[in-house]
Amino acid sequence: MTITGARAPRPSAVRRTGPVWPSLAAGLAATVVAVAGSWRVSQSSDELATLSAARRSAAGLWELAQHVDGHFLPYYAFMHLWAGFGEAEWWLRLPSAIATGAAAALIAGLGRRLHSPAAGVAAAAIYVFLPSVSHHGQNVRPYAFAAAAAVLAAWALHRAIEEPGRRGGRWGYAAAVALLGCTQVFALLVLAAHVLAMTLYGRGALARMLPALALGCVPGAVWAVVGFAERHAIRWIDMPGPEVFLALPKTAGGTVPAGCVLLALAAAPLLLRRRRAHGLWPTLLAGWALLPPVLLFALSHLLSPVYVDRYLFATVPAYALLAGLALASAPHLLAALALAGALAAGLPGHLDLRREDGHRESFPRAVRIISANALPDDAIVYGGSWLRTGMLYYGGRGLPDDVLLLDADPLPGSFDYPERADVSAALDGRERVWALWRGPAEAALRIGRLDPLVQRFTLSRTWHAGRSPGMTVALYAR
Repeated sequence: MTITGARAPRPSAVRRTGPVWPSLAAGLAATVVAVAGSWRVSQSSDELATLSAARRSAAGLWELAQHVDGHFLPYYAFMHLWAGFGEAEWWLRLPSAIATGAAAALIAGLGRRLHSPAAGVAAAAIYVFLPSVSHHGQNVRPYAFAAAAAVLAAWALHRAIEEPGRRGGRWGYAAAVALLGCTQVFALLVLAAHVLAMTLYGRGALARMLPALALGCVPGAVWAVVGFAERHAIRWIDMPGPEVFLALPKTAGGTVPAGCVLLALAAAPLLLRRRRAHGLWPTLLAGWALLPPVLLFALSHLLSPVYVDRYLFATVPAYALLAGLALASAPHLLAALALAGALAAGLPGHLDLRREDGHRESFPRAVRIISANALPDDAIVYGGSWLRTGMLYYGGRGLPDDVLLLDADPLPGSFDYPERADVSAALDGRERVWALWRGPAEAALRIGRLDPLVQRFTLSRTWHAGRSPGMTVALYAR
């Protein structure tokens, strides 16, 4: 529904009052679900990058930000403080779990404002049921924060537009947008839906809110410029084709079954008319869900390939809110069956995520393999020096002699370590050498630094650690 004019009638469907406890309960439940099993899952290479950054001094973080991951500096700085109190898996992942809880609480509150308390609770429940939410709630990366900030920005926009007399509404919205830009720069793509909502609401709302939006975007614009200058760090991203849109169910839900149920429920509010929320806000939610992947696809083809599924996680709350509106508008029995279906569709994904290799790599398994088979005079080399962070985290001093390592501290401008250039000389006098690289066994032939090992030694045995692509552990002997 398009509304013209400077002022629009406030829709009766908006609920501005109500108990706070459903939102708090939703937030607590989401946090508990995210924490559950987080101590069993091996850290991924991305999580270990966060750990590497968090271990550096303030000056070291600044040096790193000038070469790689500069747009993550706010998150790395926070994790630097957090990791000062411990480095256990569950502790490092706890901030993301709390952010997931905050997102669920805000979803419940926004659903109540858009439709009813039942819509808010249903949307929060759908959000918690999604494997993608558990994955990022157990991920030492900023994507759970981006999702929470995206909901906060939408909540602040709704309050500022629907309650124009509320003091500080616009500046609260600007602050929420600024927070969004400091979590993950591609999360700013959800703001395209905000502009659409302002435009549909009327010229008065657009004139009132656009300056606040522009002010809030300043920090995000700075980090976007920093990220663009360091785009060499994401040169591994391939140019996306149209098939990426077919993957949206898995992107949003975490698994194909969960995503298909989510998208089916999310489409319903755009079709249902019974007890329907004001037409403007489902349009905002639809734009929030669908515009970012289109814009990310366009940016990839216009500037540089940047399309990665996890960069779109900030859109998932929109799907959950649309699903919540649908469930609140449906008969109670049908809504209960739909919620049960969502839980059933997501449960296998939740259990799978909580396996040791739930994040694909399995550094503990690699350490166990080497510890069980290594001899005192064995050596170890790495196909990627950054893998050393994970092996040291899980293996400590019990690993074979690291013959290439020159310094225990990573290089100032990257996550790699200083290593000897002459691999052949480093292997002189060694009878058995362990090697670790990312990917299948045949990938060793494509890793230049392993050439002296492959040429001078005989491959005795290989093991695979983690799920595809995972890591390969290999033992070479003369």
